[in-house]
Amino acid sequence: MEAFNHNLNAYIDSWMGPRDSRVRGWLLLDNYPPTFALTVMYLLIVWMGPRYMKNRQPFSCRGLLVVYNLGLTLLSLYMVYELVTAVWQGEYNFFCQDTHSARETDNKIIRVLWWYYFSKLIEFMDTFFFILLKNNHQITFLHIYHHASMLNIWWFVMNWVPCGHSYFGATLNSFIHVLMYSYYGLSAIPAMRPYLWWKKFITQGQLIQFVITMAQTTFAVVWPCGFPMGWLYFQISYMVTMIFLFSNFYVKTYKSHGVSLKKDYQNGSAATKNGHMNGVGPTDSKNYRKLRAD
Repeated sequence: MEAFNHNLNAYIDSWMGPRDSRVRGWLLLDNYPPTFALTVMYLLIVWMGPRYMKNRQPFSCRGLLVVYNLGLTLLSLYMVYELVTAVWQGEYNFFCQDTHSARETDNKIIRVLWWYYFSKLIEFMDTFFFILLKNNHQITFLHIYHHASMLNIWWFVMNWVPCGHSYFGATLNSFIHVLMYSYYGLSAIPAMRPYLWWKKFITQGQLIQFVITMAQTTFAVVWPCGFPMGWLYFQISYMVTMIFLFSNFYVKTYKSHGVSLKKDYQNGSAATKNGHMNGVGPTDSKNYRKLRAD
C-alpha cells in the first residue's frame, strides 16, 4: 500500500506540479487514496443502501437529524465568520488574490479551508440519512454528483491552491449552508415546521452563489494576479455544471409544482386558506418532503 501511495502521489505531482508545503502532514492531505477510497465507499453505500432497506422499516432519526444539521450549521457559521474576518483584515483583493502575498492571512484561511474540505466528508451523512429514512427519491444524480465531487475537488485545492482566490466560493457556500442546515435541523422538530418559510429561497440562493462565484472567478482571468489559470478555468467549468443541474432541479421542483397546484385548485381540491391539504399540514405533505438540491 505504501508503494502504491508513493507511485500515485508521484504521478499526481508530475501532472499537477509541486504541492503547497504549508499543508504537509495535515490529516488526509498527504495522500490521495484515502479521499478516493472514502468516495468509493460512499458510492457503494448509495448503491447498496436502498437495496438493504427495501424490505425494512425506515429508522427514526429525528434527534440525530437535529444534532447533525445544527452541528453543520454551527460549523458553516464558524467558517463564514473566520473567512470573512480574515479576508477583511488581510485586505484580500476581491478581483484576484494569489496564494503567497498575505502570510498570516493566508495561513488562517488555509486552516479554515481544511475544515471546509473535511466538512465535505461529514456531508456524506446527508445521503446516509436519506437511505435510513427511505427517502430514496431525494438521492438524485445532482445530489450524488455534488457530494462525491466536492470532497475530491477540495483535496486537490488544499494541496495546490489552499488560500488566495480559493476562499471566495467556500465562503459563499458556507453561508448558503448556514441557511440550508438550519432549515433542515429545525424541520426535524415538528413544532417548528409551520414557521419555516425559506426552503424555496435556499435553492435560489444556491443558484445565485454559483453565478456570483463564476463571475468572481472570471475577474481573476481578466485581471490576473498569479493565481494559477488552470484552477480558474476548472472552477468556471464546474460552476457551469452546477448552474445547469440546479436550474433543472429548480424548474422541475417548484415550477412544475406550481402548475400542479393550479390544476388542483381548478378541480376544487386546493389547499384551504390555512395551508392544510386533506387534513395534513403542509409540512407533513409531499410538498414538504420535496427533493433536496444540496
